[in-house]
Amino acid sequence: MNNPLEELVNALCRLPTIGPKSAWRLALHLMEQPEEEAVALGETIIDVRKKLTRCKVCFNFSVQELCSICQSTQRDKSHICVVEKPADIFAIEKSGRYRGVYHVLGGVLSPLNGIGIDKLKIAELGERIESEAPQELILALGSSADAETTALYLARLFKKKNLRVTRLARGLPAGMELEYADQITLGQALNERIDIIYGEE
Repeated sequence: MNNPLEELVNALCRLPTIGPKSAWRLALHLMEQPEEEAVALGETIIDVRKKLTRCKVCFNFSVQELCSICQSTQRDKSHICVVEKPADIFAIEKSGRYRGVYHVLGGVLSPLNGIGIDKLKIAELGERIESEAPQELILALGSSADAETTALYLARLFKKKNLRVTRLARGLPAGMELEYADQITLGQALNERIDIIYGEE
């Protein structure tokens, strides 16, 4: 029979940035708390999973068909910031430097991991560009090799759409996930974004 505590540790290890030591600390902490607190945590997770959906425009998490950013009349819809995941939106919003809208791809191109064009919200981005006619597409996809490949693919794909295609400035450390960048670095990268050079076809 499997040890229930080890099963909990293994489950916690599947969370991002949680290694075995951190998982053990969290598991033991949960076991030391009153039972009602652990039950409340579990119920909250289930409740959030039931209530949250994806915004039908940008694919961020939302409690309604449209998220609060897409609904807002105060956002500049002439700028679409393309990110890999919802966590990146939260990171950029905390910087307080961006007032445009977003588009969540749902990942980056990674053929080795079986993630191709059809697995990402690239077609939906194309539809938005056609219908919303933005002036600028900001590719905020981090600096991993797969993110770089995805950014170049999108730049080439949309270069004939009469819009400026930019990327975040190089202030972000190589290989860093966007959601872990500090607010000052991320804010500077947004302010100092640069145009993407497409190269020869």
